[in-house]
Amino acid sequence: MPPAPQLLTNLSAIASAYDALICDVWGVLHNGATAFQPACAALKTFREARGRVILLSNAPRPPSDLEIQFQRFGVPLDCYDAIVTSGLAAREDLARRAPARMLHLGPARDHGVFDGLGLTLVTDLARAQIVLCTGPYDDEVEGPDDYVDMLAEMRRYGLTMLCANPDYVVQRGGKLVYCAGALAQAYQKIGGNVVYYGKPHVPIYDHVRAVSGGARRFLAIGDGLATDVKGANAAGIDSLFIADGIHGEDVGEFTAEHMAALFAKHGAHAPYAARALVW
Repeated sequence: MPPAPQLLTNLSAIASAYDALICDVWGVLHNGATAFQPACAALKTFREARGRVILLSNAPRPPSDLEIQFQRFGVPLDCYDAIVTSGLAAREDLARRAPARMLHLGPARDHGVFDGLGLTLVTDLARAQIVLCTGPYDDEVEGPDDYVDMLAEMRRYGLTMLCANPDYVVQRGGKLVYCAGALAQAYQKIGGNVVYYGKPHVPIYDHVRAVSGGARRFLAIGDGLATDVKGANAAGIDSLFIADGIHGEDVGEFTAEHMAALFAKHGAHAPYAARALVW
């Protein structure tokens, strides 16, 4: 079992050890409907006192789309220096693949990840060369079980799925909804080929370092053990696990021993854990 984490009530207790934060968005800064103002204030204080703040999100959209959401949810635009998204990484790869024939599996709101790239959009898997998955068409009611037949057809055609959001689920207003990662994992289970962008895959951290202003001592903050914490582990970065996020129901008693057991269950380790992000 990995060593028990240090339990924190305030980020300020360890802030002096780092010159940059890599902070998750959903589950840490907002719940998909409303901003967590103490978390936003903590990032703003770190910027003023210590160093850069980079938001790292598995959102399958460009950073500009997140800022539109932020204004709706109440996340202040001055609590971070830069945004890196899995959608940004996916868009860069899609630009290299144009003018491929692509089927988009996901809601219309995610079109920003491929708009203007010169891809040929198709709706028939028989004509597609690749499938971009940004999530279920209707994530309010759909999950992997609703796509069994479609995934099987994709497998018959030998299509590669490009997964623009490796998250399995995300919290939206207190409800867990399925993400592209859930469909991608289901596709892999039947032998399908998947290309992932974003956490926990190491290449996304190269994007982070490129906008970090030369920072060397990073702390990753997130509520996803399979994405935020495992990604930080793979990139050799310390992490602070936020317990009251997508794993909230699994946390139970918030003790160092219970956290260590939860980390072991997921094959991850964070040196720090906190209920929520507070300065």
